[in-house]
Amino acid sequence: IEINKLILRINYIAMKESKRQLQVADTLQKYLHEIFMKLSLNTIKGELVSISKIKVTPDLLEAWIYISFFKIENSTKNIQYIQSRDWEIKKMLADKIKNQFRRVPVLKFFVDDTLDYVFKMEELFETIKKS
Repeated sequence: IEINKLILRINYIAMKESKRQLQVADTLQKYLHEIFMKLSLNTIKGELVSISKIKVTPDLLEAWIYISFFKIENSTKNIQYIQSRDWEIKKMLADKIKNQFRRVPVLKFFVDDTLDYVFKMEELFETIKKS
């Protein structure tokens, strides 16, 4: 049964997002940005934290929130800190979206390592350029 759930989740990722999914994701990103600022989650230990992307499942019951950390070494520890405040984030989000959505989606937080990948690629290009 767990394998079937995993396959369904992979299919959700692979599918093109509908217009409604994109609208919900945009709305969630706007409100979550405000909530992160209010809860001082946009900076952890003086380092920048930002919500880079939000994907919503087709049934609109789950929101996958990708968070990028700018030059923070231990991003998994920081994502755990954010997940520990999940109930607080979800409560504030529920207050903001109660007139727009029937249900508050389950929030799942993931590390977005795109910036790290970009920095590594730039370093590789520089070394190739020098040689």
